[in-house]
Amino acid sequence: MSNPSSPTLKVEFELSETDLAFFRDRLDKARADRADLDESRITAGVADMMSKALAANPPEFVKSRLNQLGPLVGMLDDADWKLEGEDRERVLNALAYFADPEDLIPDSTPGIGYIDDAIMIELVAAGLAPELEAYAEFVAHREDLKSPEAAEMPPLEDVRKVMQNRMRRRRGRAKAGGTWGHSTGAVHHYF
Repeated sequence: MSNPSSPTLKVEFELSETDLAFFRDRLDKARADRADLDESRITAGVADMMSKALAANPPEFVKSRLNQLGPLVGMLDDADWKLEGEDRERVLNALAYFADPEDLIPDSTPGIGYIDDAIMIELVAAGLAPELEAYAEFVAHREDLKSPEAAEMPPLEDVRKVMQNRMRRRRGRAKAGGTWGHSTGAVHHYF
């Protein structure tokens, strides 16, 4: 039973194909604008947005989504992960939206300024699920290599190759299925 002094409210909504098209257009614009941004400006812009958003003490559902951006930036900066080529471009294209200070709802709007970012993070995380899953498994393996049983484990380089190949296969299956995540419509091809 919930505490009567701190009630909660669950809000759910469904994005129609028209809604998804709207967000795809925003991603297309961010990707086109990305031509003027190098990778360091994108990651710095994302870090700045995250810092400002968390400092504004947004609602918990926004905070939880903001935390999903960390692994996306992390996989770009991780020297062991060595994300390259098309794989790297997919992540950068997705992050370009968050590096743009001009988003749908001005971030300075109290209470709701980061809702559009939370929605876009949810969609981006669904679209990059193969990348996020593979990277999480890789990071977990790297941590496991610090354990006493590490001598019996495959080397990090071998695991990286396996995880990145698995990531590409999962992405290919998702594209063939025409989904952007598990239940969010047909837009996987955006990254």
